Amino acid sequence: MADDKDVLRDVWFGRIPTCFTLNPDEVTEREAEPYYLLLPRVSYLTLVTDKVKKHFLKVMKAEDVEEMWFEYEGTPLKWHYPIGVLFDLHASNTVLPWNITVHFKNFPDHDLLHCLSNSIIEAHFMSSIKEADALKHKSQVVNDMQKKDHKQLWMGLQNDKFDQFWAMNRKLMEYPTEEGGFRYIPFRIYQTMSDRPFIQKLFRPVSPEGNAHTLSDLLKEIFPAAIPNEGEQKRYQVVIHGIEPLLETPLQWLSEHLSHPDNFLHICIIPTPTD
Repeated sequence: MADDKDVLRDVWFGRIPTCFTLNPDEVTEREAEPYYLLLPRVSYLTLVTDKVKKHFLKVMKAEDVEEMWFEYEGTPLKWHYPIGVLFDLHASNTVLPWNITVHFKNFPDHDLLHCLSNSIIEAHFMSSIKEADALKHKSQVVNDMQKKDHKQLWMGLQNDKFDQFWAMNRKLMEYPTEEGGFRYIPFRIYQTMSDRPFIQKLFRPVSPEGNAHTLSDLLKEIFPAAIPNEGEQKRYQVVIHGIEPLLETPLQWLSEHLSHPDNFLHICIIPTPTD
């Protein structure tokens, strides 16, 4: 893997200033003050919000508390998407802090998966890593790892330990030099205006002729509307980790440096703001 450690570090330590407010319909014994937190882009809402829960439970009776869930402007937030993806998809052109509403009642079963313990997040995270490695290396790397290695990946994410995580994740980012990249690029494309959760297809980092595929090549095949024709207004922003990478960036480089800890490249396609 090309060692671009500063990029990896910037991605890992990306934070979103967030204000959590209790839904006004919740029954409280006294007024609930909002709670402010810097959310790590690469983590999951249910993994980093214990403090939020403790804060609001201080003003509530135990019998009024069910499973905690989050919503932004009427949209329930899927905890199994990385936090950065949720922000880029739903709130990337809004003023900070990100205002999230906290609920303890009326869990929206149709929209969200239940998450009653960290072991559920760990299972989801590890299954994503295994799926990504099946695409990249036919599962050879992840299968050669021991259980303690899998645990190291998870503990690195859970405890926000960059070096601990990357000491092991480095192995998942390697490939034979002569192949010029992974077998397939693990990616997911999200759109705000789609009923589909995301698009995921097989796509190689290198063309049959041996040329490196770029972000533009991927979009031409999967979502051509994201690339404006000459003289056309730009209709969409293509966002990864809150930035719009150049469309000519090689996909292999993006996969190695801008993937989330789950080893997927999460790409959000959002309408260009009109104002």
